[in-house]
Amino acid sequence: MNEMKVNTVVLGAGPGGYVAAIRLAQLGVDTLLVEKEYYGGVCLNVGCIPSKALIHVSKSYESIDKMSVFGVTAENRQIDWAKTQEWKNGVVKQLTGGIKILVTKNGAKVLEGAGTLLGTNTLNVLAADGTETKVHFENLILATGSSPIHIPTFPVGGRIIDSTGALDLTEVPKHMVLIGGGYIGLELGFVYRKLGTEVVVVEMMDTVLPGFDKDVVKAMTRKLKKDKFKVMTGAKAKSYRETENGLAITVEHKGKDVEIETEYLCVTVGRRPNSRNLGLENASVSVNDHGFVDVDKQMRTNVPNIYAIGDLAGQPMLAHHASYQGEVAAEVIAGHHAEDSAKTCPAVVFTDPEVATVGMSEDEARAAGHELTIGQFPFAALGKAKASADTEGFVKIIADKKSEEILGVVIVGHNAGDLIGEATLGIEMGAFLDDLSLTIHPHPTLTESLMEAAKKAKGQAIHVLN
Repeated sequence: MNEMKVNTVVLGAGPGGYVAAIRLAQLGVDTLLVEKEYYGGVCLNVGCIPSKALIHVSKSYESIDKMSVFGVTAENRQIDWAKTQEWKNGVVKQLTGGIKILVTKNGAKVLEGAGTLLGTNTLNVLAADGTETKVHFENLILATGSSPIHIPTFPVGGRIIDSTGALDLTEVPKHMVLIGGGYIGLELGFVYRKLGTEVVVVEMMDTVLPGFDKDVVKAMTRKLKKDKFKVMTGAKAKSYRETENGLAITVEHKGKDVEIETEYLCVTVGRRPNSRNLGLENASVSVNDHGFVDVDKQMRTNVPNIYAIGDLAGQPMLAHHASYQGEVAAEVIAGHHAEDSAKTCPAVVFTDPEVATVGMSEDEARAAGHELTIGQFPFAALGKAKASADTEGFVKIIADKKSEEILGVVIVGHNAGDLIGEATLGIEMGAFLDDLSLTIHPHPTLTESLMEAAKKAKGQAIHVLN
């Protein structure tokens, strides 16, 4: 068995772990990054990046038909799916390869293998070839991420797939059933629907995107119907049987059992933290009933020299949140004053239209005791949106009625994920409605929608009636 000593070990090279390792090295801390499978984690390999690549392809494919409104037509529209997958995999390879280079060039060391805690200062790393290395450390950052939740009734394999499998299909199926109408399921659903797949969404709750703003749910429900998804809410997938061409899924819906024949069944019912099989018990690291590791604002666990970040440390389970926490942990270990002091964290759903939110929802703000003023501005009233023939959606600003402080922003529409950045900065800086309404925004752009929504909340909108 090999042995080595290091100041800080980062276990997991996802968007939290590799960022932490880079920042630690920049701060002069002797750092070792341990990764068993994916540089870049789930996000870059089988999540954020490959899914957005396929989303871009599917939107581009669909846009060929939509461009007829501009007078642009094309004949014999086709897609070479093998080439699409090759391109997507190339994007992933470039980004993940770049991460390892960034880590090592910044001065951190890398060790490939699965890490298991032996105590509060020792980690055993088992490489794929069976080689074991005992690593002695002063500090440890746990950044092991999360995995798709699997339903025992529908074991993943063959034509039953999870989100990872859905990104690597070798064909565009004629039919697909999605168990789960949350953001992961709908993102994948829109990819394949745009490419011609008949998509059925089975959601146990009463709406798709449960937990989102009611106006978001309303807009998404309308779009799913327009795009001819079959959506079954308040429904439960019970069992399956194999058929000659795929599967037959039994779904309980409205008090009756319905059988749906499909080529693929994709299970997208959420994710769970990777807190098992890490040897956390050997170091007495506390794990709550949901499998998350509890941390304080400096990302410390109950064991002072062990930190946890990203999906392992709880909600929101988002890549950019993990990166932020990774930098916080690195700064703390390097002896700097740092803590997770962010007021809010934006979230984006890359459906069509996109959905982006930040801050409090309308319901959360009311529950917190705020009397509200709300400004909602439709993209249909915006020059840039009309000029692009992309007018679905709206910007909704939620503010305290008395102080006019902005509490939350909801955006549904084209490039919502890019637009939410301005709203996030505004909330982080304690912006008021006038900070947006009186700021000159460039014309014609989609960013004008934020200015107009702020004006609408004050009863001063120019391009829609107040």
